[in-house]
Amino acid sequence: MADSLPRMIPSFTPAHRGGAGPPLVCVHGFTDTWRTWDLALPMLERHHDVLALTLPGHAGGPPLAEDAGIDAIAGAVERAMDEAGFETAHVVGNSLGGYLALHLAARGRARSVVALAPAGGWAEGDASFEETVTHFTTMQESLRLAAPHAEAIAATEEGRRRATQAFATNVDHIPPELIVHLMWGAANCDAVGPMIEHARVDGWSLEAERITCPVRIVWGTEDQLLPWPSAAARYRDDWLPQADWVELEGIGHCPQLEIPLETAHLITGFTQRSS
Repeated sequence: MADSLPRMIPSFTPAHRGGAGPPLVCVHGFTDTWRTWDLALPMLERHHDVLALTLPGHAGGPPLAEDAGIDAIAGAVERAMDEAGFETAHVVGNSLGGYLALHLAARGRARSVVALAPAGGWAEGDASFEETVTHFTTMQESLRLAAPHAEAIAATEEGRRRATQAFATNVDHIPPELIVHLMWGAANCDAVGPMIEHARVDGWSLEAERITCPVRIVWGTEDQLLPWPSAAARYRDDWLPQADWVELEGIGHCPQLEIPLETAHLITGFTQRSS
């Protein structure tokens, strides 16, 4: 947590566990926390023993190791699964979490994967990766200034819209308290610099040939962070063209926040088919 930030900060916890049934691991996106799944959890927990965790270097999560690469982050998720007693699990992830979910599948830890707008799918040579990186850097700088006023921002319809415009198109149902949490979480994400630098050096790769479990990929057509279909190019054309593809018309980057019930149905319907 940056020392320059005021201490009027919501509480952050490393993980949530609840529900009963086959194990399901929920992995959030870059700068987010496990609470991005808040609105979908009640439905998911009717069908699954759910572990929603916060990644290293993110608010409430374990400290980021010196190695900020995807293999190290995936290893941290595996350790959390081990501690939960999950040898394998269904895995759902959003954005960076979707990319991690696919890496877990390549490591043999996933029974199935539902990836919501997974990161890393830019075509080789696509310069929009740098635009995405710049977004996260400037976003965090802005949020460090805005976070102390998060409650006032989330108290108005216009404030909530502006605070969520990068990842959702419909936010009327998202509780203001959750928006405050997400703002503070992103402002306090220590992983931004190290993980961006690592991605710039190492790029994005996936041993797709090692993925043997069923995969569903879900993408909103109004995604502003990872625009459809260009940000999905390598998944569609190279890595996972055989996946079960679902387009969500008019939905943004985080369907678990924007349409939580429909998203939960997309997850549980697929996990039940894959069991």
